[in-house]
Amino acid sequence: MENKTVIAVIGCGRIAQNAHFPAFAQMDNVRIKYACDLIEEKAQKMKEKYPAVENVITDYKVALADPEVDAVYVLTPNYAHYTVTMDALKAGKHVFCEKPITVNYALSKEMAEEAEKQGKILNIGVCNRYHKSVEMLEQLNREGKFGNIYHVYCSFRSFRSIPGLGGDFTTKSQSGGGVLIDWGVHFLDLILYILGGAKLKNLTCDAYCEMAKDMKAYKYENMWAEDTADIENGTNDVDDFISGHIRTDKASISFNGAWAQNIKKNEMFIDFLGDKCGARLTYGGKFEIYDGATLETIQPEYDIPDMYLCEDRAFVESVNTGEKNRSNIENILESAKLLDALYQSAEKKQEIAL
Repeated sequence: MENKTVIAVIGCGRIAQNAHFPAFAQMDNVRIKYACDLIEEKAQKMKEKYPAVENVITDYKVALADPEVDAVYVLTPNYAHYTVTMDALKAGKHVFCEKPITVNYALSKEMAEEAEKQGKILNIGVCNRYHKSVEMLEQLNREGKFGNIYHVYCSFRSFRSIPGLGGDFTTKSQSGGGVLIDWGVHFLDLILYILGGAKLKNLTCDAYCEMAKDMKAYKYENMWAEDTADIENGTNDVDDFISGHIRTDKASISFNGAWAQNIKKNEMFIDFLGDKCGARLTYGGKFEIYDGATLETIQPEYDIPDMYLCEDRAFVESVNTGEKNRSNIENILESAKLLDALYQSAEKKQEIAL
């Protein structure tokens, strides 16, 4: 019988419920020894839905003290990523930590250093690196299909979609930021990955918190994570619109992102501009290639497997082999540095050199 990797899941909120537990249910090489959440009911619901969960706990240190636990999933709110991950690494556990790594680059580097010191795998939940479309575009670029990709433009804009207004999502001390750290991290990380590990040179950014300055007057059609909102007494001090320009050693990148804009369109796409071909990736979906030689529009046909399942399988394999993969923290630090620098540029209202 195959040895199973024993895991503990710390944080049983949305990403655990919607992504990772459904993935674990399809994996026959993991044992879920613990489901942990400060709100016991959330962890208990996971045990009820997934009977393979062996124990429900509210103190994650119980799982860290268990020598049988090989690896820990840190699926908590952003502000807790650093503390829980560092505790887990020091307890000798491999760690999968959801994105963003943590609320700033300095702490992210500390986490990477601790993983190296302990000789443990620390993967970050940059799920798009396991999306079939992203994998294909990365391969096509590596093979020279696009020629020289000189510029990438990305848009992650939506109509009045601020999540959990007044709660953790819009409280900088808890989340580290708004639309850039929530949505932009995915777009910008997959761009750096497709470009082949692009290194940052300099950048400029503007950030705005305009659409819900008066939270009680803010109107919306639907709100993600509305159960966490606190419009009466909460805080909204994060970016709801972001715009910037980045220079790397491989291509320049420009972007616009909006949790909320007074344009009733969802504009979620990335354009890769090469001198031979270009491509537009619809975020979360498929891409088209525009061939400069034949003037054809090519729509590749392919299936898109569950990227969370692919990501979780890759993590467990990495734990078992000790080999660092594409979502190891070492490969994600440039994305963390990028987010930090963009926020610095917006705060200082000046260009930042890296």
